[in-house]
Amino acid sequence: MAPAGGALLAVKRAAKFYGSKLVFKEVTCEVRPGEIVLVAGPNGAGKSTLMRIMAGLSRPSAGEVTLHVEPECTAYLGHSTFIYPGMTALANLGFWGTMYGLSPSREELTALLARVGLERAAEEKAGSFSRGMAQRLNLARIYLVNPRLIFLDEPGTGLDPRSLALLRREIVAFRDQGTSVVWISHHVREDAALADTVLALGGRRVEYFGPAAEYEVEVETC
Repeated sequence: MAPAGGALLAVKRAAKFYGSKLVFKEVTCEVRPGEIVLVAGPNGAGKSTLMRIMAGLSRPSAGEVTLHVEPECTAYLGHSTFIYPGMTALANLGFWGTMYGLSPSREELTALLARVGLERAAEEKAGSFSRGMAQRLNLARIYLVNPRLIFLDEPGTGLDPRSLALLRREIVAFRDQGTSVVWISHHVREDAALADTVLALGGRRVEYFGPAAEYEVEVETC
């Protein structure tokens, strides 16, 4: 558990190599309760690699990562939606619930689909969904576990305007309910306005880590 007022996640002098290739080094940052941390940087800067290390899906080559929250109270949403195309939206959610050891009722699952605007598609097979609908279904999966810390790796990629607007509203809603969000975005100018903190990678190091309101978005080259 995190100390009172302390960080949920702390990264200290982390480095990552793939063979002899350095991705980044000396990365130090933290994520506090009820905070949106936007991870920015050009393609190839190591944003997704750092997030996977933060989420415990990869190990750093050097440095330390300390997580002060139970792994089952975290959630990760990446490029792949991991939906089952032959199953309906409702069946997908129900199956995911059993994977988490939960037994949500049909009414509870339907309410989650309504939250992401998919209640009318509850009985449709997910394989027919657009990218935006599939990502919204994946977002509903996060609601099942009510996590304290969420990792979002470019969740807005390929989304239609409606789905992107909904995603942004829900990210802010997570923060408002006390959930922390680490968020990689290619829409840095727009999304930095919603964040509390920006962590910018570049030149194989941290170029900026501080208040989002003070981050110079014009230096970003996505």
